[in-house]
Amino acid sequence: MTCVIKLGGSLLETAALPACLAAIANRAGPIVIVPGGGPFAEQVRIAQSQWGFDDVAAHRMAILAMQQMAWLMNSLMPEFAVVADAAKLRCAAQVNSVVIWSPQVEQLDKANIAASWDVTSDSLAAWLAGFIEADELIIVKSAYVSGQASLQDLQQQGVLDAAFPHFTAQTHYKITVINKDRFLSHHD
Repeated sequence: MTCVIKLGGSLLETAALPACLAAIANRAGPIVIVPGGGPFAEQVRIAQSQWGFDDVAAHRMAILAMQQMAWLMNSLMPEFAVVADAAKLRCAAQVNSVVIWSPQVEQLDKANIAASWDVTSDSLAAWLAGFIEADELIIVKSAYVSGQASLQDLQQQGVLDAAFPHFTAQTHYKITVINKDRFLSHHD
């Protein structure tokens, strides 16, 4: 049962990231971690507002932010290999292991994923889960997540990005959006 787990970049600011990585190491694989962009993506937002460059450049820079987070996570958990090619994740997912996805702009462009702030690492995790035919997608957030909230509610509250419903409309995998504290308490 392949599971994609998206770890929000904001987990870095809360210092929960190492604990989440350790919790994932204790889970049965195969698991593919999708890193959020965190403070690296936030710098892209700041630079775009200051310099006014277009969303295509911002999207490409935000993908680089996710790549930076992938290497940061790998540094914290060296046993989690970094895999760039999403197609290779189908093979990596066959083994009982944990890998970290480092998304590639060219591959996302070929998949016709829009260069827009409406598409964040949440939507990219949903796209990847469909692409590798995962059984489950877990999105771990620092923000409060009501257990009763629907995906549409979470999108309207800004917990999930605007494009998320588009990427999950035809999915066959289970989707869980969970706060980091609940994730950690359920997986100790």
